[in-house]
Amino acid sequence: MVHSSADPVLSLVDQRLVAALQCDGRLSAERAAQVLGLSPATVRRRLQALGADGTLRVVVSPVARPRNGGSAGALFLRIRVLRGKLDTIVAALAAREDIPFIDITTSGDEIFAVARTEPGSRDPLVFRQLPSTQAVTSLESATILHVFRLTSEWRHQVLTAAERAALSRAAPAPEATAAGPGTGSPGPYGIDTDPLEQTLLDALDPDARLPAAALAARTGHPESTVRRRLARLTAQGRLITQVLVEPRRLGLPIEAKLLLHVPPDHLAAAGQALADHSAVHGAFATSGPSNLHAAAYFPDLTALYGFLSRDLVGLGITHIETAIVSRAVKRTPAPPHPASL
Repeated sequence: MVHSSADPVLSLVDQRLVAALQCDGRLSAERAAQVLGLSPATVRRRLQALGADGTLRVVVSPVARPRNGGSAGALFLRIRVLRGKLDTIVAALAAREDIPFIDITTSGDEIFAVARTEPGSRDPLVFRQLPSTQAVTSLESATILHVFRLTSEWRHQVLTAAERAALSRAAPAPEATAAGPGTGSPGPYGIDTDPLEQTLLDALDPDARLPAAALAARTGHPESTVRRRLARLTAQGRLITQVLVEPRRLGLPIEAKLLLHVPPDHLAAAGQALADHSAVHGAFATSGPSNLHAAAYFPDLTALYGFLSRDLVGLGITHIETAIVSRAVKRTPAPPHPASL
C-alpha cells in the first residue's frame, strides 16, 4: 500500500466507511448501508474502489491482545544506522516474518520496529545480528510488559457513539465442535487452534473480508462448517481484523512516537489515560528507562503540541521524548521467506 503525500484526503463518506470497517472488518455492505444511511450499492462501489487502488486493506491483525493485557512476547526496537545504509537495513528488517511493524523517523537515521520474540529469550536479532551489523550505530530494546491499546483497536473519529455501537460485531456464544481442547496445536495465549481453524486464519491473512463461500472454495470445506468456525474464532477473540489505510488519507498526516517515564504508582493510570485518548493508536508499558510507549495520529503539529502541553498534564509523567514518523514502512507481516541482516 504505497501512496504519496500528495494523495488527497478521502471524502467523508469514504472515511466513514473506513471507520465502519474498524468496528467490524467483515461488515456486510447491507449492514453498513443501514447504519450509515447509504445504499448497499454505494457501499459496494466505494469499498471496491478503495480496495482496487490499494487505499484500503482489511487483514487479520498481526498482533493480538492477550486476555490479561500482558504481552505474548514482543520487543520495541530503536535502531540508529549510518545515513547511507538506512534503506538497506530497513529492507532487511521488512523481509523478516517476525517484524510486523517498522517506522522511519524524521531524523533520517532512526528506525522504530516491533519484533516478536519469546519472553525473556536471547533473541538472535537483538543479541547477535543487529549488533554485528556495521551499519547499525546504536540499538535499544524494550520488552512489552502490558498492552493498554493496540493499533487494531484505534477508531477514526468520524462516527457517532451510536453508530459505532451498531456496527461493532457482537461476539456470538462459543459453539461446541468435534475438535475440543488439546486436539490441536497451541494457539495464541493457550487457546488450541485445530488444523481447520488455522487454515481459515491463513486464508484470511491477506484479505480478512473474504466471504465464507470463497473461503469454503479455497479451503475445500463445507460453507456451513466455515461459517461455524468463523463464529467460534470471533467469539474467542482470535479473529481480530485491522484496517490498513494511510493516515494521511484520513486527514491525519502527523504520527508521533512517545517515550515516557512514569513513576510506578502512576503507570497504570497514565497508560489507561493514553489508551482512552482518541489520537492514540498504541500504548504499552515496557521495560527500560522509558517505561511507557505510545503512538498517536494528529491532523497537524499544532494538535500534537496541544496533546503534549495539555492532554498529558496531570498523568505523573517525569520525562517525555517525542519522535515524528516520516514513513511507515510495514504494518503487517510480509509473506514468509528467508532473510538475514
